[in-house]
Order: sequence, then structure tokens, then C-alpha cells
Amino acid sequence: MAGACPHPIAIATSSIPTPFMRKVEDVPHVCLPHWVKIVSNSLLLGNLPFAQARYELFSPFFGGVQASKKDNQITNTKMEARNCMFNAVVVITWCFMLKMGVSDPGINMLSQGCSNYNVSSVSNFKSNLNITFGLVRTDLMNSSKHFATEQSLSGSDPVYVMFQCRDYMSEAECIACFSAASTQIRNCSVANGARVVYDGCFLRYERSDFYGETTRDANREYCGNQTTSSPDTTFNTTVAGLLGDLQVATPRIDGFFAASKREVAGSNVSVYGIAQCVQTIDSAGCQACMEVAYKNIQRCPPNADGRALDSGCFMRYSDKPFFADNQTIDLLPFLKTKSSSSSKKGAIIGGAAGGGALVLLIVGLFVCFKLSKKRKAAPRGNILDATELRGAIIYSYKDLKSATKNFKEENKLGEGGFGDVYKGTLKNGKVVAVKKLALGQSSRVKADFASEVTLISNVHHRNLIRLLGRCTKGPELLLVYEYMANSSLDRFLFGNVKNEDPSDGSNDLI
Repeated sequence: MAGACPHPIAIATSSIPTPFMRKVEDVPHVCLPHWVKIVSNSLLLGNLPFAQARYELFSPFFGGVQASKKDNQITNTKMEARNCMFNAVVVITWCFMLKMGVSDPGINMLSQGCSNYNVSSVSNFKSNLNITFGLVRTDLMNSSKHFATEQSLSGSDPVYVMFQCRDYMSEAECIACFSAASTQIRNCSVANGARVVYDGCFLRYERSDFYGETTRDANREYCGNQTTSSPDTTFNTTVAGLLGDLQVATPRIDGFFAASKREVAGSNVSVYGIAQCVQTIDSAGCQACMEVAYKNIQRCPPNADGRALDSGCFMRYSDKPFFADNQTIDLLPFLKTKSSSSSKKGAIIGGAAGGGALVLLIVGLFVCFKLSKKRKAAPRGNILDATELRGAIIYSYKDLKSATKNFKEENKLGEGGFGDVYKGTLKNGKVVAVKKLALGQSSRVKADFASEVTLISNVHHRNLIRLLGRCTKGPELLLVYEYMANSSLDRFLFGNVKNEDPSDGSNDLI
């Protein structure tokens, strides 16, 4: 039966759009597996890095055909014809892109990472992972999206997923990139977190909410291995100018994506560049991520192409086009600042307002000084006289991870019902105790956690170990306490007292 099926390339190259659709619709459904085999062999002959995903790439589109085989009957001829037509279009589109070089498919893998920790329940984890991947695929197919987040939180191993493809990619390219990524990322087996990054997309899953993450230690650049044909100095200047503008403009653009190109002076070479942030962070987070990416990617020129990767953003340039000219955007409106006249006017108004504010400030300070001499100070430690609670210090996960040497076992002080405690040394030399809490990561838990920490951190007593701060931006919730070296409890409470009669009542607790 496979031998009687027409070749997809033959159909595509011999038909204009209307006859093509009619011909594809008339192709029997049994031909589709044959077409998959043709494209699979083409992928292998092309030695593409995602050849291992060749069947995953197209199998999601053959739902109607598989159901027909399972039921051993065709229940709806029109529905099958429609499925057949869509499947054929996807196969032929990718066959052209991959073998004939019509566009950049974007499936060049740049990075893959797997967590060092495994899930506790393999069956629960795989079920949640499959559910989220299915939801992401539905989002991409039904809504023509380039960005999706989904989560499945049942059982002991919840899964949070994020996928994004570049905005210059078509819907078919985006779905195909997700198919390759979802297959590749399963090589991490039962790791409770993983990510895979391609030129055209990235896919990541974790056991906790990471959607607000902008940058992390894994940020880095990937530089090509060929140099440009244009003069190095001119090319480097052009790349720096283009990427610098993308860095500034992208956080100001709706959707956080920008593509642009710029000619290299004195040559026939152009530089093509894109910048993109995930859509779960705000403009300030995008700007912070762009600054790190821009710093990293500047190490690549005079190489002809380069990329910069981070948790919340992606940046790329090349001396060869990897997106169509109609995908570019004019960056100038997003780079403009206030005009000089407006600046002068603002300076005059600001100067007048500043002068008046200075006079008011001096008067205010004088009045406060007079009143403070009459006002009786509130007793130290009397929390009832406070107008508001002071929040605990917020530490970054990176600093606490460094302080505890990545929570090494040798720094472990002990463990309890709610987590392990590690000894850490901060950058300023202060020794602290860091506790990793074994709690959930839902927004309600985080809100309650922050409220309780704010309250407890304002309670001070010489017989209590003080809570110094917290960290909620990371894989675990962390608490930071004062560090008390192993010693006698009575020495911590009463000091090193010698030759005193313990029966005189001077050390009794009240």
C-alpha cells in the first residue's frame, strides 16, 4: 500500500494552492505513515540534531488516523479528510523547510540541563508531565501562540511548564520546535527539573513555580565558530550598536520581542538580530535580563553569529538572515527620549520645585528637632509603640546558596520536621544558620509565609534565637537565623558566670 502512495514532494512541487489542497484531501489516510517515513529518512540523511524526534514530530497530528485504525472503521469521512489534509500540509511544509532551505527551522540545540534531584513518585510525575505537555500543545495549535505556561499539581510531584518560540516563526515551525523539545527533554528521565534550548524555542519544567525568574547562574553566551568576512572593527561596532538598541527597546515593546537588521558600513554584509523576554516577567525584569544577555553576547564578535541565554530572555545575532524582512520592527520610537526643549522646560520647573522643597525641608527639620527634644522616647523593645512592623531582610537564593557552599552536607547542622538547617557564611563574614523549608510553593503558601516571617522577625528576646530574614525566590523557601555555636544552654542564657551560688536566685527566669 505504501508503494502506491504519492510522494509528498511530488505533490507539493506539481500543484498550485487550490489543486494542491484538493489532491491532498483525496490522498488515502494510509499514505500518511508512508509520508512520515519519507520525511524521517530525509531528516536522517540531513544529519539534523533532532532526528531522534522524527516520529514525535508528526505523531500528534495523526490523532484522527490512529483512532480509525483502533476502531477498525471510518466513522466520519469528512472529519478524516480534514485531518488528512492538515497532516499532509504539516509534513510537506517541514519537508520543504528542512531539505530545501526555505527558512530557518530553528531546531539547532544550544543547551540542555537536568536537575540533580529525582522525583519521589515516577508515575505521578509522568502523569503530570504528560498533562502539561498536552495542554501546551493545545495552546499552540488552537490559539496560534508563541508562548505558553501550564501546570499540573496533583500528587507529590507537581509540574510547572514554560514554552516559548521566537515570534518570527510560523505556527507549524513553533509546533515542530515544541515536538522536538518535548522529546529531547525526556532524556532527563525522572529529574524533577529540566530545560532544553534551541535557536527557535525553549522548553522548561520544574517542580515549583519559576515563572517570575529573570536571570540565574546558568546565563552564558554561545558563539559561532566562523568569523565574518567584513572588517572586524566595523562589524563589531555594528553588532554592538544593533544589540544595544535591542537591549533598550525590547522591554518597552508589547510582547517583549524585537527583530531588526543593520548594514555594516563599507561592505555588502548586514547584521540580523533579535531579542526576546518571557511574558511572565515585567518590563523591569526584562530590562535586567537584557543587560546580562547583552554583556555576555559582546564576547562573540568578530564571530559571524552568537547567542546569549538566560532564564528570562534570549538574544541572537548573525551575518546571515534567519528571519524574513517583514518581521523587523522600527526600534527608533522605543529609543527616543524627551526633546531638548521639553528637557529645558522640565529643568526650569524642576529647579523651581526643588528650591521650594529645599526651603520646606529646612523648616521641617527645624520643627522636628524642636519637637524631638520634648518628646519622650519610647522604651526600647516595646513593640506596642511601633506604628508598623519592620519586614525581615530579603536574601537572594544565589547568595544563600553560595554562603552554604551549595548546601553541602558538611555544612549541615541538623534537620527537623520542616526541613534541614545549614551553616553559612555571608559575603560580609557574618555566620548564619539557613533552614530549607519543606513546604509547597503555591502563591497562598508564599503569602502566608511572608506574613508570618514579618511578624516573627519583629519579636526579640535574649532567650530567643533571632530570625534575620527569608528567601522566596528560588526552588525552596529559606529562613535565615542567627548562628549559635554548640555550647551549653545556660551559657547562652546567663553568660559565662563563675563562682556564683546558683541557689541565690539571681539567675531565675521570670
